Amino acid sequence: MPISVTTSEAGEVNIVHVSGEIDVASAAVLRDALEALIADGRRRLTLDLGGVTFMDSTGLGIVVGRLKKLTRHGGTLTVVVSHERVLRVFTITGLDRLIDIHPDLEGAVRAAGAVSA
Repeated sequence: MPISVTTSEAGEVNIVHVSGEIDVASAAVLRDALEALIADGRRRLTLDLGGVTFMDSTGLGIVVGRLKKLTRHGGTLTVVVSHERVLRVFTITGLDRLIDIHPDLEGAVRAAGAVSA
């Protein structure tokens, strides 16, 4: 399944909506979308992985790398994960303790907007 990445805004929060599979072949699309927002000075991001059915370590690396970059610039990243298979990847690696993960978009956007950037 090809990856689809779109963006939207909710107040000061930029949302990156992703669907499909994030793997070594498709991860660059996600990385480029996140990097473009960060380069444009966006500091409150929500990564909506609600439509993602599979994610490998390449995808995790992109999420962690952008989280570190945002943190260095005083920003925040929240993540929406609704598929158990994708959530398991975050849990097995322990990244669920490092990344602010939410089961729904509304909660993730609210959390991203509540943080002072």
